[in-house]
Amino acid sequence: MTMLAASKITGLPIAATDGEIGRVDDLLFDDASWAIRWAVADTGKWLTGRRVLLPKDKLAGPDPVSEGFAVEITRDAVKDSPGLSTDAPVSRQMEREVFGHYGWTPYWDGGYGYPMAAGVATGAAAPAAPLGMLPEDAPSEAEATRDEPSGDPHLRSVAEVTGYGIEATDGGIGHLEDLLLDPEDWSVRFIVVDTRNWWPGRKVLISPRWLREIDWTERTVRVDATREAVKSSPDYDPTSPPGPEEEARLHAHYGHVWP
Repeated sequence: MTMLAASKITGLPIAATDGEIGRVDDLLFDDASWAIRWAVADTGKWLTGRRVLLPKDKLAGPDPVSEGFAVEITRDAVKDSPGLSTDAPVSRQMEREVFGHYGWTPYWDGGYGYPMAAGVATGAAAPAAPLGMLPEDAPSEAEATRDEPSGDPHLRSVAEVTGYGIEATDGGIGHLEDLLLDPEDWSVRFIVVDTRNWWPGRKVLISPRWLREIDWTERTVRVDATREAVKSSPDYDPTSPPGPEEEARLHAHYGHVWP
């Protein structure tokens, strides 16, 4: 199935079972698994610009005809759901409230997406969870939320990371322009890098699996690849998202195991 660019999803309409509820304003992803968790819906004039959270796996679409999403809830249910502050980060408590409001099972009770490479840092000094962690080794929900900060430390906004600098092992290569999503599970398959500040006129793809570090303070993503490897990598054409063969070639080019 064709990958979806996050930038193309923003602005698409969302319809409840009894009418439109708004448009996609942003997408929130887990920076440990690089999977989209939430769509932020802007309700526009209907609820005077109120923003609400919708779990990604409850959205059907985008429909090729209407070019929008459908969700199996009513407008009244959305109207009564917890609102999203424009300033405060989304907390795990708020996520619980949204799931509880709709009677849905939280994603952390099941989980989806793929983990990044072991040792990748996803904060100023916070390492990602290592690959191969067994379910029984994972912290309980009570342990995970003890002394929890005001926001979910792994939940990030696509709008926030757009424009982040991208650094290879030997220097800068450009900035993060977009994210390519797998419509089957909403995982982030590739980061679109615009290299115009270094190598004009090119866009290339980097997999989240190839990241060394994400410095949220410096707004920088560091990649486990050299500038030369990026320079000689296949160009990305936004009008022709990569299929399985192109993905395999990309992984082979950077010397990473596929899939």
